Amino acid sequence: MTRPTLGAIAVVRHEGRLLLVKRAKAPNAGTWGFPGGHVELGETALSAAERELHEETGVIGTAERYLTNIDVITRDGQGKIRFHYLLAAVQCRYRSGTPVAADDAMDAGWFLPQDVAGLHQSPNLQTVIDALDA
Repeated sequence: MTRPTLGAIAVVRHEGRLLLVKRAKAPNAGTWGFPGGHVELGETALSAAERELHEETGVIGTAERYLTNIDVITRDGQGKIRFHYLLAAVQCRYRSGTPVAADDAMDAGWFLPQDVAGLHQSPNLQTVIDALDA
């Protein structure tokens, strides 16, 4: 990696529940987090959040605002950077759809906030939830 990669995550809360996916790929494979992925060249992070939401879950949402940005830097045992992402957390309003895991997700579903603590979480999940409630 020679430079950070921009990613967007879609933060959707509907009827008091949060839409989460179980990641299928590194660096957070097997952990629960918000749907998201790479921002394509010429695409805004807001548009990328909507696209990734639909690709990973089949749910359609509308990006409303940026919540926060998160630096994700993962190093190997020798200190070399394996992954460096800047994630734009985007609050999205639910429009339609039932979550079905697809693309980079191995599972998807709606979770009550109090149930999220019992999940094997991706790093920074609670930070993003806190930003949603700020």
